[in-house]
Amino acid sequence: MASCVTANGKLVDIQPGIPLDHFLKLQGLDPLWVVVELNGEPVDRAKVGTIRLNCGDKLEIVRAVAGG
Repeated sequence: MASCVTANGKLVDIQPGIPLDHFLKLQGLDPLWVVVELNGEPVDRAKVGTIRLNCGDKLEIVRAVAGG
C-alpha cells in the first residue's frame, strides 16, 4: 500500500482502486451519514459505491450531525 490519498488534510494508505464506500467503512464511517468532496467536487451519495480512489485524490469528509 502507498500513502497516496489525502483525507481531511492527512495522508492515508490505500490500495489504489479501492471503492470510496469501502474506504469510508475502513475509516469507521457510514457512507449514509457523511458528505464527501472528491478533488473539489461534491460526490452524489448514490455514486459513492461506484467511485474508485486513485493516488493523488483529495477527500474532504464531513459527518452529518443531528441536533438542535
